[in-house]
Amino acid sequence: MNQTSTPNPASGERRFIPCRIAVLTVSDTRSAAEDKSGQTLVDRLTEAGHELAARALVKDEIADIQAQLVAWIDDPAIDVVLSTGGTGVTGRDVTPEAFEAIYEKAIPGFGELFRMLSFQKIGTSTIQSRATAGVTRGTYLFALPGSPGACRDAWDLILKDQLDYRHKPCNFVELFPRLREHERRKPS
Repeated sequence: MNQTSTPNPASGERRFIPCRIAVLTVSDTRSAAEDKSGQTLVDRLTEAGHELAARALVKDEIADIQAQLVAWIDDPAIDVVLSTGGTGVTGRDVTPEAFEAIYEKAIPGFGELFRMLSFQKIGTSTIQSRATAGVTRGTYLFALPGSPGACRDAWDLILKDQLDYRHKPCNFVELFPRLREHERRKPS
């Protein structure tokens, strides 16, 4: 979140605060030109008024996924990472393992809510999704399935509102100033 856009809760007025979002596609088979899921996320986030801060495609390798995540977590110009792909149950699907190993705090409700909403569209097939989310050093991390439909559902039904400061009663954006408060604590 751009620090010059810090909200003023005292005014009682909420205005849109754009997030700087990076999009990561995890795939052994897709090229950037064939990345419909990543493009779906880019289209959705920019249409909502957010900034595309970065975009990358990596292979289904834990080390490659984590290297990109850490680079973006270390980049103060990135607030949120959205990934697509590698959340299934096959042997090459390792995105959740890569993400979960670096979370400071998991957001288990994200995956639960995603699967509940997805169930309404694809029925029990949603059980094959291991969508996950967490936060690390002030950066939100969301791992979504690799289909454009799943990316649309995650954005339209969850992320669009949670990444909008105007959404009430609460949202992820209003928490940005507090995500790193544990780092400022003085040792006892």
